[in-house]
Amino acid sequence: MSAPKSTIETAKVADGQHQLKANSLGPVGVAFFVLAAAAPMAAFVGAGPVIFSLIGPGVPLVYLLIAAVVAIFAVGYLKMSQHVNSAAGFVAYIEKGLGIRAAGATSGLVIVTYIALQVGFWAQFGVFANQLVATYLGVDIPIWLWAVVFIAITTGLAMWGVDMSLRVLGVILALEVLVVLALVGGIWISDDKVPSLESFSPAVFTNPGLGIAILFVATCFTTFEATTVFAEEARNPRRTIPLALFFVIGFIAIFYGLATWAVSMAVGPDAVQQAATENLEGLMFGLAAQYVGPWLDLIMQIMVVTSFVAMLLGMSNMFARYAFALSRARVLPQALGKVTKRQAPARAALANGVIVAVILLAFLWSGADPMVVVYAWFVALGTIGFILIMALASVAVLVFFRRRRDIKGGLISTVIAPAVALVLVVAMLVFSIANYDALLLGGGETAKWLLLALPIAGVLGWLAARKSRRIDFDTESINIQKLRAEEAAALEGDS
Repeated sequence: MSAPKSTIETAKVADGQHQLKANSLGPVGVAFFVLAAAAPMAAFVGAGPVIFSLIGPGVPLVYLLIAAVVAIFAVGYLKMSQHVNSAAGFVAYIEKGLGIRAAGATSGLVIVTYIALQVGFWAQFGVFANQLVATYLGVDIPIWLWAVVFIAITTGLAMWGVDMSLRVLGVILALEVLVVLALVGGIWISDDKVPSLESFSPAVFTNPGLGIAILFVATCFTTFEATTVFAEEARNPRRTIPLALFFVIGFIAIFYGLATWAVSMAVGPDAVQQAATENLEGLMFGLAAQYVGPWLDLIMQIMVVTSFVAMLLGMSNMFARYAFALSRARVLPQALGKVTKRQAPARAALANGVIVAVILLAFLWSGADPMVVVYAWFVALGTIGFILIMALASVAVLVFFRRRRDIKGGLISTVIAPAVALVLVVAMLVFSIANYDALLLGGGETAKWLLLALPIAGVLGWLAARKSRRIDFDTESINIQKLRAEEAAALEGDS
């Protein structure tokens, strides 16, 4: 007697080759991946001056505002996480609330979003790395070569496994935080600096640059989804994921809030907007040399480069797990859904690295400016995609709890918080679309055509889900299939 063919196929999908390493990450480990992907140093040095140039001293308040939006979203999101355990992140949530077809469409959006963000940030990394080495060593290494070499390194680490990546991220992240805190401490202990509350004045809401500033600040929070993407590898996910998520939200709000408040006081609330506008690239470095010493200036320039590496290593690990989960669910080719003996999604990580490198090289070798074109266009595309996915996830949370009346939950976490989050996230999306030209750092009608990648990918994902009845994002369902497959194999052996 032999097992049915469908059961044997299920066994192939549900065996250990298609499962990530369980119980390998605690709250701190998950938080490290997310915070490293948020790139504290790179965002502080790179995005901080841009936001100051847009709205002046009110930057800390905007960080707190966006943190509040994400925290409100997280209430319903985490309540629903008790019923979802999958590396497919937002896609799994949307499948639970809105169905397979909506999840298929979201899969397309996710792929475009994270590929675009990586392409944009790798281009920016190449610029910073090139400038650092050219300034201090007099060596001009092409931007594309910097990017390709480090894409290979981060891809290799992601293929090796979560343990190795965690060690690298932990060291880099700790150094980033210490360096920024050294600057903040130097400013705070300065004799002539008196704390000013002007940075928290509601007047910031009347600033015409607020819409664009919100988008730049929101980019710092785009990786918080990784807390649930690593759910399958977390120890006690129902405890680990909420702890990690709220720690990440709180850390980003406090860290950037205090750091930008210190910068505002150092330059002066009335002068910081003009100072940032006139010196976007060197504002933070100049403050480091002034308040601590030239040595901190140099260390910050080095740490900006390593910060990008940490960010993109974290993002590579996260998206590799996303691609692995989508492959296991049969949205992407099933070959990407296999893991190594270390239970790392090596094939998905390799595919991610190759695709990102090819797209980046195609633009750079065609003569596109790495900052004005590649960075601005692709990060703008990724930002729009992420906010759109958040909006869909908010709807999914609301629908899920409305349909599942059997699930006990407070009105705040199942209705009020998700509804408020939906309104706020849609408002962010409207801001994004309305200010898209300004976000592109110089414009470019061609960049708008890239936005078509989102609806096209969404439609393709929807069609794939519509045609296939085998798509399944539910990890628990996969585990049940595994048990059934083992039983079938046992019966086959007995026969």
